[in-house]
Amino acid sequence: MTTIDFTLRRDAFGRLNLTAADGTVHEGVAPVRAFPIQAPDEGLALVNTDGKEVVWIDRVDDLPPATAALVREELAGREFMPEISRIVDVTSFATPCTWSVETNRGPTEFVLRGEEDIRRIGTESLLVSDTHGIQFLIRDQYGLDKHSKKILDRFL
Repeated sequence: MTTIDFTLRRDAFGRLNLTAADGTVHEGVAPVRAFPIQAPDEGLALVNTDGKEVVWIDRVDDLPPATAALVREELAGREFMPEISRIVDVTSFATPCTWSVETNRGPTEFVLRGEEDIRRIGTESLLVSDTHGIQFLIRDQYGLDKHSKKILDRFL
């Protein structure tokens, strides 16, 4: 369990500042997930501007509600990984090709450079990178609809 011996506040510029139990202030800390896909709310570090860990948090839920809200808010502002819920269409089964997908953030299209831009993460999840470096998550490839699975199988 995480021992809460620090306070976390936003400064006038919107940056997170951490004050340790001994009074040491760390300005501009940022939360970094250890396992962003498999365990997003477990194993989190607050790092300083040099990237050095200042505090380790076992579980976000162990934090006081106001502190947990600040951490989640900061993570939401820094992370952008839409989840693909359906593959609507692809322009070709040869790469590069344009994928039309539905995500948790709405419908979109992106260009897949090659099959190597689809990476397995665990047994069910896939990470798909587009030509701009944006990563799309397919949390459960086996839970997709039949049409989406058929398209995806052609690339795997």
